Amino acid sequence: MTNLARNLVAAAEQHADRPAIRLDGFDLTYGEFRDRAAAVAGTLRAKGLRPGDRVGLVLPNVPAFPVLFYGALMAGCAVVPMNPLLKAREVQFYLEDAGVRLVFAFEPAAAAAQEAATAAGVDVVVVGPLGPEGFDAAEAAPEPVERDGADTAVILYTSGTTGRPKGAELTHHSLDTNAALTMTTLLDLHLHDVVMGCLPLFHVFGLTCALNASVLAGSCLTMLPRFDAGKALEIVARDRVTVFEGVPTMYAAMLHHPDRESFDVSTLRACCTGGSAMPVEVLRGFEEAFGCILMEGYGLSETSPVVSFNHPDRERKPGSIGTPVRGVEMRLVDGTGADVTGDGAVGEIAVRGENVMKGYWGRPDATAEAIPDGWFRTGDLATRDSDGYYFIVDRKKDLIIRGGYNVYPREIEEALYEHPAVAEAACIGIEHPSLGEEVGAALALKPGAAAEVDELREFVKERVAAYKYPRHIWLVGELPKGPTGKILRREVVPPDDVLA
Repeated sequence: MTNLARNLVAAAEQHADRPAIRLDGFDLTYGEFRDRAAAVAGTLRAKGLRPGDRVGLVLPNVPAFPVLFYGALMAGCAVVPMNPLLKAREVQFYLEDAGVRLVFAFEPAAAAAQEAATAAGVDVVVVGPLGPEGFDAAEAAPEPVERDGADTAVILYTSGTTGRPKGAELTHHSLDTNAALTMTTLLDLHLHDVVMGCLPLFHVFGLTCALNASVLAGSCLTMLPRFDAGKALEIVARDRVTVFEGVPTMYAAMLHHPDRESFDVSTLRACCTGGSAMPVEVLRGFEEAFGCILMEGYGLSETSPVVSFNHPDRERKPGSIGTPVRGVEMRLVDGTGADVTGDGAVGEIAVRGENVMKGYWGRPDATAEAIPDGWFRTGDLATRDSDGYYFIVDRKKDLIIRGGYNVYPREIEEALYEHPAVAEAACIGIEHPSLGEEVGAALALKPGAAAEVDELREFVKERVAAYKYPRHIWLVGELPKGPTGKILRREVVPPDDVLA
């Protein structure tokens, strides 16, 4: 029997007066964190919620999020985190699909949640950034409800690129073990570390690798509700951040920030990235400019999330997602589920281990399709070298087939990132009457940089096979991104003159 919230109780017992959560001038110690979470747990019980009931969170990265998250877990409830930028109809879908009993909503974003909760017949509690007010400490439930390791702790909804979103059920055990390996094996987190919390906590990367790993280690998590490169650099300097976790666009934005050199970032010792492929040029440039190690890894909502990593005690290979983490197995398979072998052979990544979700909430058919034989099919295409390192080629669904030839967008994007003026790149397939698809690329340039489209096209043409280079290139102010800052290829739309 276990409960992920026991990690908070243990941290508070060992170092109650140490800072746990920070937001600018506000600090929450581990003792205060535990007491506030216990008050939340007691209030939920008083409201009639029972172990296994679902509690929704519609909040950004503010101290209220960890307090409510751990409070719900202490009461034995399962948490359904949601992006506070969602519209009412989207929130309503999550509430109804997961059978949420009560939802906490952040004050500035409460209107959509309240509208959705009313439509779904769900109670809503509006909270400020520092946590819920008026929760009776006398009702506090400081002892977490015992749960089985296989019980659902969190239901995280996938982005729903094909149809409606599905809720991945992550268990107490899968989240606990993933936080533990993040703390020990990957980042070597300790009591005096300060972790930068700019990854959204409603997303699995931030939830596990920032919040849960920090709590387990007794580290301080300093928060940034909405990512801004200048503000992030300011916090790194102000709070003497030692560990930074982000997606590639965050690292690129900090690297290219015009005032970067005016900030003291000397305390950074380790950084990690995931969520999407890290351009090799950005990785090398960041390590050189910031003087720290940047480790690339791989994971998904369905895998709690960490699957593989460039381990700090082994060779790091730029462009690689590394090797499987402890307790996880990886293989490459073809469309029939048979192993794909050989250097350079492309296959779909399949994953098995203690990190894999229990299934999709209320979707047994989708679960069976995703895990047909005990191995979760990720939808990501990769190669594996002779040392066992994996290299993402692309998303299975993002593959461009031009005249019968496979074009992997990431390969083209990597070539584009080598151009000194390019800050962001997204390569997509454009419908073509005879070829099936033509290759296109949307680019955002670095601040103050200039480049002509023809120049950029020729630059890539010199670096990839003739059938691969993008015939269509257009410049944009910035590329569309998801809540974690990941570039969303599916939302890149070519201009009318390209589609004509």
